[in-house]
Amino acid sequence: MNQTSPHATDTPACCVLIPCLNEARTIGAVIESILAQNIPVLVVDDGSDDGTPDIVGRLPVTLIRHQERRGKGAALRTGFRAALEHGCEGVVSMDGDGQHVAADIPRLLAAARRYPGHIISGARIRHRERQPTYRRRANDFADWGISWAAGQRLVDTQCGQRYYPREALEMADINSGGFAFETEILIESALQRGVRVVSVPIESRYQGDMRLSHFRPVSDFSRITAGVVWRILRAGLMCDHLRSIRNQAPLVFDPDAETP
Repeated sequence: MNQTSPHATDTPACCVLIPCLNEARTIGAVIESILAQNIPVLVVDDGSDDGTPDIVGRLPVTLIRHQERRGKGAALRTGFRAALEHGCEGVVSMDGDGQHVAADIPRLLAAARRYPGHIISGARIRHRERQPTYRRRANDFADWGISWAAGQRLVDTQCGQRYYPREALEMADINSGGFAFETEILIESALQRGVRVVSVPIESRYQGDMRLSHFRPVSDFSRITAGVVWRILRAGLMCDHLRSIRNQAPLVFDPDAETP
């Protein structure tokens, strides 16, 4: 895997990590858009049966396959471990369905250069009105609870387009699974290693021609919520802690504006 980034010499060696399941319609175009920026790509296929691995296998990327479906969290874990083995100091995670675009990668990396050792998260706050109302309300509730557990004010905690530094990659073995892993990594990186999160504004994309999300609103959101509540109780983070977080401003950086 090529370890260099074309964007700046002080950008830590990184790759783009795509966990995917049955993305044959879109995965080829997503990967090619990333390769056009001369950024190495690592794909973890979570047991696809629609030809996704065949499409990925014809492209100059690293492909790891799960023979059976283990969930997105397991795919991210596999990718984190592989990235560390290849000498990466960070990874940019993206979904394979086209919701995330390669054009935002340089903006995430610019934020990573400005805030080393931070998780850099895309925040879908541009044209937020495009989000379905139920998703927007659910995301707002998740932001409130996860901010409480992580001890910092966060924005759009459910966005999967993120830059993870080594400090987060090394926490691949935290006990979680499915979509809850992306929540756990925010909380545990903050509590155990003091990792803060920077939000970079990106577009809200909910085109009608996208495939249905693998996210199961009832079961996955219930699992995420239960995990957050347990973390709050375990750490003894009661009302005074919540009030201090509500008084914080989220750390938002827009590289296009060049102002924090």
